[in-house]
Amino acid sequence: MNILGVIPARYASTRFPGKPLAMIQGKSMLQRVYEQAALSKLKTLVVATDDARIFDHVTAFGGKAILTEVNHPSGTDRCFEAMKKTAGEFDYVLNIQGDEPFLNPIQINELVDVCNGQVELATQMIRCESESVLFDSGEVKIVLNEKNEAIYFSRSVIPFLKNKALSTWHMHHDYYRHVGMYVYRSDILEKISALKPSKLEMAESLEQLRWLEAGYKIKCVITAYDSHCVDTPEDIEKVLKLMKLV
Repeated sequence: MNILGVIPARYASTRFPGKPLAMIQGKSMLQRVYEQAALSKLKTLVVATDDARIFDHVTAFGGKAILTEVNHPSGTDRCFEAMKKTAGEFDYVLNIQGDEPFLNPIQINELVDVCNGQVELATQMIRCESESVLFDSGEVKIVLNEKNEAIYFSRSVIPFLKNKALSTWHMHHDYYRHVGMYVYRSDILEKISALKPSKLEMAESLEQLRWLEAGYKIKCVITAYDSHCVDTPEDIEKVLKLMKLV
C-alpha cells in the first residue's frame, strides 16, 4: 500500500498563534513532529500549510511542504487537498497531528499496518486507567463493536452502567479513549471531505461523528502510546516534564 503522511499545520490559532514554529529545546515543534514521523514506515511525508512562513521553515530544515487553502474547516479537508497536490497515487492518507512534538513513530506504524485496502478509516485508542480520565469531558470515549470498529464517540462516559456504582466502573467494563491520528482510504477521504457537518458532530464537537452518521466504518487500533498535545504555550513545559526532558 502506498500511504501519504500529511501533517496539517496552521499558523493562526486562538490560544497559541504561530504554534507550529514554537521552539522546543532548539527545534520548532513542527520540525520535531516531522522528524519523528520520518522515522516511521511512511515513504512520503508532507506538511500541508496555509502560511508561507511555515512553508519556508519546513523547506529550510529539509522537509517537504505544500501550500493549501486558508479556509479549510478541518485538518481532514487540508489532507485531501494535500493528497491532490502531491505527485503519485496513494491508497491511504495518514493525518498526523502537528502539535505532538514527541510523537512515537510506532504509533504511525500501528495505523500503517491496518491499511489493507478493506479498512475505510482508522484511528487509535488507549485503555482508560483512571477515574479522572474517564470522567474528563476533554477525553473522548469510544464504544466498539466486536471488530473494534467504532459505534460511537462521546465526551460522556458510555456505556452507562445501570445499577452499578460509578466508582466500580473498572470492574464491569473496559473503557477506551480516543488517541489523535487518523488514516483514510483515499476514496473515502474524498467522500467525507464533501460531507456537511452533522447533528451528532455539532452536539459533541467531534468531526468523526459526521463520518459515522454517514455510514462509514472507523477501525480503532489499540496503542500503548499516549498523545501529548501542545495547545497553549504553557503546555510545552508540561510535555517536557512528562517526557522527563527537564
